[in-house]
Amino acid sequence: MPRIKIEMPQHFTFTTEMPVRISDINYGGHLSNDSIVSLIHEARVRFLAQYNYGELNVEGVGMIMTDSAVIYKAEGFHGDVLQIDVCISDFNKYGCDFYYLLSNKKTAVEVAHAKTGMVFFDYEERKVTAVPQKFRDRMQKNA
Repeated sequence: MPRIKIEMPQHFTFTTEMPVRISDINYGGHLSNDSIVSLIHEARVRFLAQYNYGELNVEGVGMIMTDSAVIYKAEGFHGDVLQIDVCISDFNKYGCDFYYLLSNKKTAVEVAHAKTGMVFFDYEERKVTAVPQKFRDRMQKNA
């Protein structure tokens, strides 16, 4: 199987920091893959919150993940502080991609690259809906 590649953006619009907790460590003694997915989820929630959005309410509609990819670059350990840089790109009619760069805050070593595909979803109608124009305009203005 060919390796997954993520073309990382040159510019990120949001940064947050999170410590690696003991519960994030797997039996190999390093940051677990499932914890990386949880960390990028938290980073996405924090990113949206800066605009007073939530995953269930972005201009009146929600968001739902369609796919995700993670490229592991280096180990993370209990007590490390991760800097997670986030940006949005690749808008289409129904959604966009979130990109995440996870780095060790102290050493600047890249720990992981990640991308999640998100579409907008009307939870009442239970169907995919178009990207709210106000959200698209706001995100592209800040890109």
